[in-house]
Amino acid sequence: MGRRFAQHRVSLNPKAKWHDGHPVRSNDVRFTVVSAKDSSLGSPAKPVITNIDSVSAPDSLTAVYWFHARSPQQFYDAVYQLSIMPEHIWKGIPPASWRASDAAKNPVGSGQYRFVRWIPRAAFELVADTANYRGAPKLSRLIWTIAPDFQTAVTRVLAGEADFIEQLRPENMAEVAKHPELRTKQNHALQYSFTQFNLRDPANYTRPHPIFGNRELRRALTMATDRVSLVRSVFGTLAVPALGPTVRSYQTTDPNLTQIPFDLSRARQMLDSLGWRVMGSDGMRARNGRPLEFTLSVPSSSKLRVQMAVVIQEQLRQVGVKVDVEQLDFPVLMEKERKRTFDAAIGTLEYAAEPRRCLGSWGIGGSRATSGNNYGSYENPVFDAYVDSGLSAVDPASRKALFTKAYETIIQDAPAIWLAEPIQTVAYHSRIQLAAMRPDAWWIHIPEWWIPADKRIPRDNTPPSATPPAQPAGPKTP
Repeated sequence: MGRRFAQHRVSLNPKAKWHDGHPVRSNDVRFTVVSAKDSSLGSPAKPVITNIDSVSAPDSLTAVYWFHARSPQQFYDAVYQLSIMPEHIWKGIPPASWRASDAAKNPVGSGQYRFVRWIPRAAFELVADTANYRGAPKLSRLIWTIAPDFQTAVTRVLAGEADFIEQLRPENMAEVAKHPELRTKQNHALQYSFTQFNLRDPANYTRPHPIFGNRELRRALTMATDRVSLVRSVFGTLAVPALGPTVRSYQTTDPNLTQIPFDLSRARQMLDSLGWRVMGSDGMRARNGRPLEFTLSVPSSSKLRVQMAVVIQEQLRQVGVKVDVEQLDFPVLMEKERKRTFDAAIGTLEYAAEPRRCLGSWGIGGSRATSGNNYGSYENPVFDAYVDSGLSAVDPASRKALFTKAYETIIQDAPAIWLAEPIQTVAYHSRIQLAAMRPDAWWIHIPEWWIPADKRIPRDNTPPSATPPAQPAGPKTP
């Protein structure tokens, strides 16, 4: 018996054209998927399109995706994970040479804006494709400037040199409020921060961690953490307490997920019952001569994570737990996490537009794979099973119910303290009229942005390809 595949047919708009005039056709779709699967290209999409076996092109306007297994995410995998590439431009270039090619420096797309020029480490410019099959965008051109650091980017907006910044930090809000020409807008993001416990002994991976290997101890530490107060003191109004390894924007997330409550009295009782007793005048706890102490690692480059660590340090001190905050260069911290040689670390994860990636971050596979990013080595087959079932469920209500059970399972196991879910807060000049902003791609509706004629300033009317104001060169802000 031959192999059986699920399929999904996609019909292309016959009016769609690449910016060089060539029509967008099904062979472009097939070429894109084949190229992404080529290991020599090193596409970041390759690991997330593994369910796509191949693409056929029965005619020029029909692409048929063939999947290894039927899934409610077939359409998402087909149209979201990859940007379609024009075969007539790229087919003569070996995939391993794409990044360094002239084609990469002069990209040809099919959207409502076309590429004009790129100034390395400074800016790139797009101009409206007025003949686009989806209609001409309302803004005639876009210039994206690249700042050497975050504060420089904010300063450019405050000084009127730039019109939009995609994310403010809490310390920027007061200064922005002093500029009546600026506005802010908030939107839930696909990101959350957490304190991850290492459940394995950093000195010997085959053994459980001497502190965090105990589920009840982890729950006690979670109970001693006032997450509401932490979010308010660190983020102000730019975040809400995290719900778990998920975000509120997902339809699979129940916003009323049961949490381990903040309860200092009960946390102390739990620590007592586990044998961690207050032993001296300093109020710190120990058991069998071992102090209840651990190191909390954070990247020194993240002011927010450092602030969260200091708050956690003080909150846990109130129940007799000593926390040593360790600030590390980001690459050093990542190496410790990959090698599982840390006690605890404050991390931040940003997800795609669907919840599948929580399995890589908190599932068994992500724990045991050499390249996995479940650095805390949390493993519970019940959690994995609920996530797998949720991903396979077609009915939305059943899908949400299964994910709720998965999240409830991991929340009660407490492999992490779920800290904050940031709220994306953009700043922009008031003359710009924004459209809706998607959590996964705030920029997707830029073609609908517009500026009233009586609000325009001179640079709004500058013809395309005019030299933008000189900006100091520097690496792109992370």
